[in-house]
Amino acid sequence: MYSLEKIKLNIAKLVNKSLNKKIIQTSDLIYPPNPEFGDLSLPCFELAKKLNKTAVETAEFLVSEINVNDIIVSAKAIGPYLNFTINKNYLAGDLIGDILSMAEEYGANKSGKGKKVMIEYSNVNTHKEYHVGHLRNICYGGAVAKILSANGFKSIPVSYINDFGIHVAKTLWRYAEHYKNNKIAKGKNKGGFLGELYAKASRELKDNPTAKERVSSLMKKIESRQGAEYKLWQKTRKWSIDYFDKIYKELRVEFDNIFYESEFIEKGMKMVRDLCKKEFLIKSQGAIIADLEKYNLGVLLFLRSDNTALYPVADLPLAVEKFKKYKIDKSIYVVDVRQGLYFKQLFKVLELLGFKQEMAHLGYEFVKLPGKMMSSRTGDIITYENLRAQAVKKAARESKKRHKDWSAKKITDTVNKIVNGALKFEMIKVSAGQVITFDINQALRFDGFTAAYLQYVYARIQSIFRKTQKHKNTKTQRN
Repeated sequence: MYSLEKIKLNIAKLVNKSLNKKIIQTSDLIYPPNPEFGDLSLPCFELAKKLNKTAVETAEFLVSEINVNDIIVSAKAIGPYLNFTINKNYLAGDLIGDILSMAEEYGANKSGKGKKVMIEYSNVNTHKEYHVGHLRNICYGGAVAKILSANGFKSIPVSYINDFGIHVAKTLWRYAEHYKNNKIAKGKNKGGFLGELYAKASRELKDNPTAKERVSSLMKKIESRQGAEYKLWQKTRKWSIDYFDKIYKELRVEFDNIFYESEFIEKGMKMVRDLCKKEFLIKSQGAIIADLEKYNLGVLLFLRSDNTALYPVADLPLAVEKFKKYKIDKSIYVVDVRQGLYFKQLFKVLELLGFKQEMAHLGYEFVKLPGKMMSSRTGDIITYENLRAQAVKKAARESKKRHKDWSAKKITDTVNKIVNGALKFEMIKVSAGQVITFDINQALRFDGFTAAYLQYVYARIQSIFRKTQKHKNTKTQRN
């Protein structure tokens, strides 16, 4: 049993002893909204009903009856809540004892033993740039996958890449319009280059209906999987995939499998045709939709009026494949909160079709620049590559200044660890429900609540351990 659970059990026993009956359980305790109120709190609303008192009277009654001990230093009533303050010396001693005895197993449990969970994250689009918003997704998803594993689950990390769709057609339209000779600047990052084309195309297409028709036509030709347009898609798709692979390697991220929209679109189109015959999907203003109004979920669009596909066309067969092929117990989708309605719609459609497996959308808030939102369409983004280059430059300068005797290789190895730590820590140090205003200078600081500072503290602690061991060895030799 972990330290905090022991303390909760101690509080429950104190309260139950004062009541002369076993009523309160550890699960009844919550964390106060303000740390100044205490460390743990007991809401007295339900207990008050059993005691025929008001919640406020119950909290005050318990304060007068409870005898604090070496673990709980105070119990105070604040309105209908009974707040407890923990003896921090006891907590620290017990906590450190647990950590030393359990080592790397500390924090782990076997609650998920025998269960398989597939967690899908890093759902990027080909033909777009990889920016810090994507970085939050991959860091958050990776952290959740590790937490699941630490809780005994068989965690299966996968990625889903949108390599079809209108965004691809927009990028390739711009490419065909301006790079007919298929030449780009020598040495240019091809994946990033496609992202630049997408941003430019989005701006140029805004008030250009003729060009929009060309984009729609281009999309259909790509979906036909024939001709020059399809070959261009294949070539540029590889540019994006190579670009993503390089990033995953730098971040030391690995997936058990990577799914692609293009692999499921044909299965999805067949499902759409079958569901139209059954009148589960209907035509509305030329488009194909699922009407979910009676479930307060609006309308889910499957096909545009020009018959090009949207996300659910591939997502339906993929959802089925995950459970059928991998025999999983649960499927988790890590996608930002703006897609919350979409996943409610998708899950409802699957449920109505008789597919009643356990699925969950794990949302997180977006990342913005100081003073404005990021957008791939407008090009207002911090690209991963630019961010990493700045981080490497700053970390290298600091490392060289502090360690003039280090070799170039040691500097490079250390800098990569510092940079990876900084990028990941900034994305997971706050709640998933909190918007991140990404400040490059703050993220790369070597003091405060940053990865670089924590790494420095860790290095100092290891240095102390080494010196302590050296002192022990010297003392042994003298004796």
